Amino acid sequence: MAARRAARNMGLRLVQVLLVAVVARAPAAHAWRKEGHYMVCKIAESFLTSEASAAVTRLLPGWAGGELAATCSWADDERRRYPWSGALHFADTPGDCQFFYDRDCHNTKGEKDMCVVGGINNYTAALMNTSAPLVDPTVSLMFLAHFVGDIHQPLHCGNTVDFGGNTIIVHWYNATTTNLHRVWDLDIIEKAMKDFYNDDLSIMTHVIMQNITEAWSEDEREWEACSSRAKTCADKYAMESAQLACDVAYAGVEQGSILGDDYFYSALPVVQKRIAQGGVRLAAILNKIFGESSKPQSS
Repeated sequence: MAARRAARNMGLRLVQVLLVAVVARAPAAHAWRKEGHYMVCKIAESFLTSEASAAVTRLLPGWAGGELAATCSWADDERRRYPWSGALHFADTPGDCQFFYDRDCHNTKGEKDMCVVGGINNYTAALMNTSAPLVDPTVSLMFLAHFVGDIHQPLHCGNTVDFGGNTIIVHWYNATTTNLHRVWDLDIIEKAMKDFYNDDLSIMTHVIMQNITEAWSEDEREWEACSSRAKTCADKYAMESAQLACDVAYAGVEQGSILGDDYFYSALPVVQKRIAQGGVRLAAILNKIFGESSKPQSS
């Protein structure tokens, strides 16, 4: 109860301060999918080097208005156009709370590398291959930005048996019948927006960014650290999400469970931190890509 009151009070205090401070509004969004991806990419924009920011801006489609965040739900919107990309949005596991690339990164046909980790690695490699790009760099950028957001949602690395919580039917505050995956895709952020952020996506984004520079400032460098030069550290991100799926998303949930305040206040800090981590890490990947790709390649 004390933790719940503290979380509520913190949210209300931050809203009171930021209602005046935040002027620019984010575009209207009605689902976690769009809201969450927008926030990940908006945070990433603020951590880009000037070199990477310029490179990203050059690759953005005209309809994005020079804003990476405007493109970050594109991969969901275009699933019918790219039906093979469906498997690249997730990396479900057998339910042991761990992700192993060789075991888990495949589609339903058993084709290897067809998971969100493979997607991040492959589109990173495509963007770094400036001499002979195999994919339209704009498409690569938009897929990469989206998949980095996906991998930080715990139930995108959920259990294969329930398709990442999609088949677990629950009741959100005993008012809406939904499924567990949708709770994480939509309902948690929607309730947070209503309760703490005046239904303003810009305020919620700003609060999370403020936490990165303040409450999580000592963690930020660790989040972006990646020693691998050959690929990304997406395996680690998937392992984190698989563990959080077990520890938080699935915890105490059964078919027909009623999820209310206790669940919401345990899940919300995870959602906010994963959005923050996704933004910081997307920026780190793009900074690496456009730092490396700008260097002369040895013959």
